[in-house]
This record gives sequence, structure tokens and C-alpha cells, in this order.
Amino acid sequence: MKRSRQIAFPSLFQRLFSVWYRHVRVYTRNLLSNGLPPFLEPVLFLLGVGLGQGKYISGTMEGLKYIDFLGTGLLVTAAMFTAAYECTFGTFIRLEFEKVYDGMLAAPITANNLVVGEILWAGTKGLFFTFAVMCVLTVCRIVHLPQALLSPLIGFLTGLMFATLSLWITSYVKTINHFNFYLTGVISPMFFFSGVVFPVSNLPPSVRFVAEVVPLTHAVRLARAVCTSQYGLSLLADLVYIVAFTTIVGWLAIRRLRCRLVT
Repeated sequence: MKRSRQIAFPSLFQRLFSVWYRHVRVYTRNLLSNGLPPFLEPVLFLLGVGLGQGKYISGTMEGLKYIDFLGTGLLVTAAMFTAAYECTFGTFIRLEFEKVYDGMLAAPITANNLVVGEILWAGTKGLFFTFAVMCVLTVCRIVHLPQALLSPLIGFLTGLMFATLSLWITSYVKTINHFNFYLTGVISPMFFFSGVVFPVSNLPPSVRFVAEVVPLTHAVRLARAVCTSQYGLSLLADLVYIVAFTTIVGWLAIRRLRCRLVT
């Protein structure tokens, strides 16, 4: 009597890696067009806003020259934007138009594995985009090594955080044009009111409360702290916020997208 052959199910790491690696292969297929903009965008922004507006600001912001204050904030906004676009338009196109997930779910992976793999990929893009901004800022002598070497890790955490938020929003969206409300009404205001362009302490008390609630504020504080080596116990609260936000919103996103993927 022949013994039936058992097929080994891939480990959790292999399943998550397969989703992540699929996105890496697609992204690097057009490496020049995908990899060059992260280095060019901060240069244009610093020239257009930092140098142009900076010479009219004579004082310092939180003990930093304006160009330094702005540059250290840009480290994580790059991660925020790339994760937001990747997990809204990118995910929706793969889900509704290209039907990529249908083929992926035919492999020995679960819907949960697929969504977590998406989050990890967005976090990796956040790390890469923050690294690109760090390189530009280092060349411009706005940040200095080795202190700034921790900033890509903050970019990775920022990418994870905004990936979960964006996937949760995507789980509700039925038409791709609806993402304009999220990107214009949530992501763009966060850029201006989270301590990137000016200190949160300059805001009115009511608006400052909102700024303390939104996730980007905490990522900006961490990035600026590691670049200036200004550490304090308050940063632990920012880190706890990021971890808690990513965990809770990630659970909500996985739960809703799982239902959408398998129906």
C-alpha cells in the first residue's frame, strides 16, 4: 500500500516574502523611472520652498535653521505619500482592474498573508524613499551621518502606519475617483499641520489638539530627533502611538479586505 505524499505548506515567512517579492520584481522592472524621482523630488522642494522661502525667515524653529527644520520633516513625508498612493490607487488597481489578487490567492497563501505582504511592501517603499531624501539632505549638509542613518527606519515605520490607514480606506472605496477625498482631505492637510513646515506649537490650541492626534506628527518628531540627536522620554510616547496605530488600524484593514478578497 503506497503511502500518500504530504505537501508541505509554505512557512509564514515564505508566504509573506512571496507577496513582497512580487511587488519588488514589478517595481524594479522600470527601475530608472521608479527609482529616480525619490531623489529628485526633495531637491526640487528644497530649492523651491526651502531656499526661496527660507531667506525670509531669519529666526530659528525649535532651535534649527528653517532649511534644517523643513528638511528633517521631509524625511517621513516622502514615506507617507508613497505608502498612501501605493495602498490606495496601487491596491485598488490590482484588486479591481488587473485582478492580480485572484491569481495570488490561487497560490498557497491566505488573504491575511496577502494584506500583510502589501503592508510590508509599502513599509519598504517608505524606507527607500526616506533613504533617498536622507541622501539628498546629507549632500546638502542639512543632516549629518551617522545620526541620520536611523531615519530610514522611521520611514519604514511611517510607511507601515500609512499603509494600514490607506488599506482601511481602500476597503470602503468602490470607485477609484473617491481616493481624491482621502488624499486631498486627509493626506495633504497632514503635510502642512504636522510640524513639517512650521512647529505644531505655533498652532491655536484647538487645531494643535487635532495635530497631536494625526499620525504624521509623531513620525516627524521621531525623524527630527534622530537627525539632531535630541532624545527625550516624550519620544517613547510617539513610538508607542505609531505601534498602536499600526496594529489597530492594520487589524481593521485586514479584517475588511479579507472579506472583500474572498467574496
